[in-house]
Amino acid sequence: MTIALWIVAGLLAVAFAAAGFMKLTSTPEQLAEKGMGWAQDFSPNTVKAIGGLEVLAAIGLIVPPLVGVAPVLAPLAAVGLVLMMIGALIVHARRGEKQAFPANAILGLLAAFVAWGGFTAAF
Repeated sequence: MTIALWIVAGLLAVAFAAAGFMKLTSTPEQLAEKGMGWAQDFSPNTVKAIGGLEVLAAIGLIVPPLVGVAPVLAPLAAVGLVLMMIGALIVHARRGEKQAFPANAILGLLAAFVAWGGFTAAF
């Protein structure tokens, strides 16, 4: 179980770190050109905040259990990502972007697995 948690947490960390850095370094218009039209519905500061939260969650998934300091932060970060993916599903549903549902659902389910495993089995 521990190996599976590390693998899923690592994959989530890479995905959300990359997405977060992209949101932190791009304008909403640039993101829209990359297929993220939803970014134009939000202020630039909100998009940057989402990106910052994604980067922090990516760090929180890996660093605390790796160094053994406050490892409970990893499943808490995963819960935050579950909530973020629920929000993403709502935004995409309002915009009629059904093609985004599978990716958001899969990322949310993987984050839920890490949260469950982190609270029950620990890293």
